Amino acid sequence: MLDESTKQQVKQYFERIKNPITIQLYSGEHEIREELVSFLNDILSLSPLISLENSNDLSDGLRFSILSNGNPTGIHFSGIPMGHEFTSFILAILQSGGNPIKLEEGILSAVSKLNGEFKFETFISLDCHNCPEVVQTLNSFALVNSNISHNMIDGAMYPDLVKERNIQGVPAVYLNGERFLSGKAEASVIFDKLLELYSIPTTNESKEGMENPKQVYDVTVVGGGPSGVTAAVYAARKGLNTLVIADRLGGQVKDTLGIENIISIPYTTGPELTHVLANQLDKNQIKKKENVRVQKIEPGQIKIIHLNTGEKIHTKTVILSTGAKWRELNVPGEKEFVGKGVAYCPHCDGPFFKDKDVAVVGGGNSGVEAALDLSGIVKSVTLVEFGDKLNADKVLLDKVASSPNIKTLIKAQTTEIQAGEDKVTGLTYKDRSTEQISTIPLDGVFVQIGLVPNSGFVKDVVATNRFGEILVDEKCKTNVDGIFACGDVTNTPYKQIIIAMGEGAKAAISAFEYLLHAA
Repeated sequence: MLDESTKQQVKQYFERIKNPITIQLYSGEHEIREELVSFLNDILSLSPLISLENSNDLSDGLRFSILSNGNPTGIHFSGIPMGHEFTSFILAILQSGGNPIKLEEGILSAVSKLNGEFKFETFISLDCHNCPEVVQTLNSFALVNSNISHNMIDGAMYPDLVKERNIQGVPAVYLNGERFLSGKAEASVIFDKLLELYSIPTTNESKEGMENPKQVYDVTVVGGGPSGVTAAVYAARKGLNTLVIADRLGGQVKDTLGIENIISIPYTTGPELTHVLANQLDKNQIKKKENVRVQKIEPGQIKIIHLNTGEKIHTKTVILSTGAKWRELNVPGEKEFVGKGVAYCPHCDGPFFKDKDVAVVGGGNSGVEAALDLSGIVKSVTLVEFGDKLNADKVLLDKVASSPNIKTLIKAQTTEIQAGEDKVTGLTYKDRSTEQISTIPLDGVFVQIGLVPNSGFVKDVVATNRFGEILVDEKCKTNVDGIFACGDVTNTPYKQIIIAMGEGAKAAISAFEYLLHAA
C-alpha cells in the first residue's frame, strides 16, 4: 500500500526505534481486512524491531494494538491509519519504541498520576487535519500512564457506530463511553478538561518540575503564532534570553489550508508555515514551552507567569501574542450540539454532510469560502448573513453567484439552532427587515462569524476595549510597564498574517528598548 518513497522515508525514521515493537492484530472479518494486513506487512518490512502477532481476541477485523517489549502500551487503532493519521501511527511506534514524547514535562508528570480507568476513544476522519493532534496527545497520555488507553476509530469504517452515537463532526472523543469533547483540541485543552473533571496533582503541589526561580528571562512571549514567533526571533537576535509559551505552535494559522497573501511567498499552507516558524525558533535556539496554558500574570519589576501545570515563570518583560479564536453565535442549540450538526471547520466536518442540507452563518471571506468549499460536497448551502450584504471579496462573490446549490439570506439574525433526536434539524432566524421568524430545515450549521481575542487571562492586568482586544500604542506598549502585545489579540486593525508579523517585530524592539532604559 505504501509507495517506495514513503517506505524509504519511514525506514529512516524507524532507525530510531530502541525497543522491540509488536503489532497485535485482533481476529475478525471485514471487507478491507486484507488491505489492513497488507499495510501492516509494509510497516514490518521497514524495521527488524517490528513484528506482527495475531490475537485470538475477537474484534471487527480492523482493530490492532501496539506493544512495547511485549507489554501493552494502551494504544489501539480501529481502521487503516492513512491520510492525516499516518503520522499519528508512525509517531506511536517511535514513542512506544523509546523515543521521547514531545509534550511538556509538567503535563506528562500530572497525567502519570491519574488513578482509575480511563478508556478514550477518538472518532476521526482520515481527511481531518485537526484530528491527529488529539490522537497523538491521547496516545502520549496512554504511554505515560498504564491506567489510560486510547483507540483511534476511523468513522468511515464504522458508520453504524457513528450513527448510534449521533456523531456529525470530528474529532469526537469519548471517555469511558461518555462524550468527553468535540472538535479541534490542543493538548492544553485536553489537559485542562482532565483537570476540570479529576483531581490531578500539578507540579506546584508535588514540587517536581518547577521552573527554577533563579531563572529570570529577559523576554517571555505568550503565544506561538506568526506575531509571537516573529517577536521571539527579533528578541533573540538582540541577544535577549527569550522564552516562548504556546498552547499550540502556529496558532490559528495552523488551521488555514491555503495562504496566498504573504509577499514573497506566492503560496503556502498553515501547516507548512507553522513548520517554518518552528524551525526559525530552533535555529535561533529559543526556548519553548508548548501545549501549556497561561492562567494568570503577576505584574511587577519581575513578572510572574503562572501555568496550568503549576509552574511559575519569572521574566523581566512579557509580550502577549495569543491571537484569537472563532466567535460563537451564543444562541440556544449551538453549544449543546457541537459535533452533532454544529461545526466550525468545513474542511474537517464537511464530508459528514455529503448530500445533505447545511447552513453557513457569516457572510465575510471565511463564511463565503466555507460555503464554496461545502457546495461541492453537500446537497445545498444556505449562506446566512446578519448584515445588509455579503462582505467577501468580489472574486468569491462571483463564485457564489455561479454556484447553483448556494442560497443567500441577508439581514437574517440567527436566533436558534433546532435539534431533535440528538442532532441538528434546522436553523431559526429573524428577518431584520420584516421581523418575521422563519426556520430552515437543515442537517448542519457551520459558524463562520469572525474572531474573539484570547485575552481573558489578562483582562484584570492590562487595559482592553469593549471587544476584548488589548489596547496598545504605536510601539505595542500596553498600559503596564514591561508588558507588550501584538497581533490579533490587540486593537491593531486588519487581522492579517503579514501585519501580525510586523507587529511582533515592533513589540520585540520595544521590549529591547524598555530593557535598555531599565538597566
